[in-house]
Amino acid sequence: MFKDVNLPKYETGGSSGLDLEAYVNADIILAPGERKLIPTGISVAIPDTMEIQIRPRSGLAFKNGISVVNTPGTIDSDYRGEIKVLLINHGKENFIIKKFQRIAQMVVSPIIKVKLKVVEELPETIRGEGGFGSTGQ
Repeated sequence: MFKDVNLPKYETGGSSGLDLEAYVNADIILAPGERKLIPTGISVAIPDTMEIQIRPRSGLAFKNGISVVNTPGTIDSDYRGEIKVLLINHGKENFIIKKFQRIAQMVVSPIIKVKLKVVEELPETIRGEGGFGSTGQ
């Protein structure tokens, strides 16, 4: 979208996510408990058999309490707008976001489309309707 934007890239050969950078004109202060939508300056076109997931960077989460609110955020194949990242500060101090700072990662994944149908009942399983801790610790 912009001439000086850096394309997302894999930091290592074993990385599954491409790092996304903040594309901002001035530093952004993210106060404790605050959420802000951070632009990346990029748009993408991917095949309709794929999706992009926006995920937090583990270092930002561990060191500063910075995470992606809607983890994982989903970028659908037909979206053509700028990718923006909804960050939240779970930390106790202000966090300053600078231009070109790596703020999140994007993982490109295949999707499987399913066709749903209405049925009278579901086949039984050992687990049944148990959820939220029902299989033990």
